[in-house]
Amino acid sequence: MSKKKESKPLGKGLESQPGKTLVLDVGGHHVKVYASGHPSPLEIPTGPEFTPAMLVREVRRLTPDGSYSRVAIGYPGPVCEGRPAEEPRHLGPGWTSFDFEKGFGLPVRIVNDAAMQALGSYRGGDMLFLGLGTGLGSALIIEGVLQPLQLEAVPYRKGRTVEDYVGEAGLERLGHRKWRAHVRSVVSLLRYIVQADYVVLGGGNGRLLKKLPPHCFPGENSLAFSGGLRLWEGMPRELCGKKIEPPGGEARTAAP
Repeated sequence: MSKKKESKPLGKGLESQPGKTLVLDVGGHHVKVYASGHPSPLEIPTGPEFTPAMLVREVRRLTPDGSYSRVAIGYPGPVCEGRPAEEPRHLGPGWTSFDFEKGFGLPVRIVNDAAMQALGSYRGGDMLFLGLGTGLGSALIIEGVLQPLQLEAVPYRKGRTVEDYVGEAGLERLGHRKWRAHVRSVVSLLRYIVQADYVVLGGGNGRLLKKLPPHCFPGENSLAFSGGLRLWEGMPRELCGKKIEPPGGEARTAAP
């Protein structure tokens, strides 16, 4: 029997805890290190041999002052009871058994990386976050309550999943034009499944869209920092009951 993933009622019971937060957004190509008091993120290259011990070592090298009081980690995989529940697909081994609090010597909170992006992107109402990156990340926030999702496994076409079409492998297989068409179709399908008011499209490949699908807002990778802060400080209460008017399709500049 699989373990039930936690929902965090952010802004409704999670107490604000002051302190300086180190936010780590772990991805298949790099880790972005966001630190309180620093204007721009630092980057650590990753890859199929990258382990959690390497993460701790490299973060310590980049942040030698040791002035942080807690860590927030966005992890590229399912998280259960505050720990990685499965090994990541694009990184090295050892993540599910690693003691992050012992490694960093600080309190650590871990959520799925899409969930952390979703926390930082939340504007109110019922929001679906979709991260177009190496794979497809997803999370849902309903009136301030976070629920990480695994929508990448939803069957789509020809025996393939939605991630097979809109993830990085799908982009390489299909080319930009067909990939964009499938992104529009997948966004509409997944929004219908979860009945969200609106969708935030994040991830590194979101910039390749020439026009946002209806009911979508653009995401920003830098909002992972806000998500990590909200993981510790709580969701602003004014957002939890706020209603959002879904936008129409929005033109934007995109790569060819």
